[in-house]
Amino acid sequence: NIISFCVFLAPMPTFYGIYKKKSTEGFQSVPYSVALFSCMLLLFYGYLKTENGMMIITINSIGCAIETAYLVVFLIYATRKSLISTVKLLVLFNVLAFGVIVFTTRFATNPGPKRVAVVGWICAVFSVCVFAAPLSIMRLVIRTKSVDYMPFSLSLCLTLCAVVWFFYGLLIKDYYVATPNVLGFIFGVAQMILYVIYKDKNKQVRPMGQPKGEPVVATVVDLGAILEMQEKVGVEIGVVLEMQEKPMVAGGEADGGGEKKEEVAVKVICLDLDGEKTVIPSIG
Repeated sequence: NIISFCVFLAPMPTFYGIYKKKSTEGFQSVPYSVALFSCMLLLFYGYLKTENGMMIITINSIGCAIETAYLVVFLIYATRKSLISTVKLLVLFNVLAFGVIVFTTRFATNPGPKRVAVVGWICAVFSVCVFAAPLSIMRLVIRTKSVDYMPFSLSLCLTLCAVVWFFYGLLIKDYYVATPNVLGFIFGVAQMILYVIYKDKNKQVRPMGQPKGEPVVATVVDLGAILEMQEKVGVEIGVVLEMQEKPMVAGGEADGGGEKKEEVAVKVICLDLDGEKTVIPSIG
């Protein structure tokens, strides 16, 4: 329970950053919505168990409160598109699906081991979904080559939590608790490996004084806004700015004592590729 509590608290720096920046940036609500749904199911499962249910009830009650707080912060600062998708997800899973599960298991199954087994299997399936939910974050890390959206502390706590709950499930012979945590351990290790791979891949910025024609890579400050814009437009963003500069060049051979002018066309191409803004200047 202590380790599970640490898992629930691990995303707190992320949501504090959202509060400070007043923006959800590129963060997604899917892992927290699914985690809340899983906590609600496990809370119901612990209520049905006649033995060894108090540990499950205690930690998942805390989990429901913490995940709800995270989602409230997310909804406050989310964009309109993220807000609508998150509300739809919450209504679909945490209201409709949970209501159907509680209703059917309470009235369509007999009290006792059979009801516990049905709810246990449902909890096992959605526990797997909780562990699989960060796959979207892992995809974002690979796409942007940035680990800002996948804190190492959360991945580490998830791995430790999976190990502890696996052995706890074995000790009390509750395989609905033990089995999903095998997959949780695998996903946790995969996230930590991904973090190690991409943690040092910083975006590079080339100096402005380099020879012409060589690409200049500039860091994108608001990555979330760029990704959101790409989703709205449906294509990658390309902007071509053309300027003409006419420097004054002194010339004794100019007509009428005037000055000879040389036209220099400067073309700057800004391409937004995989979360990085590439600026390619050329002079001609």
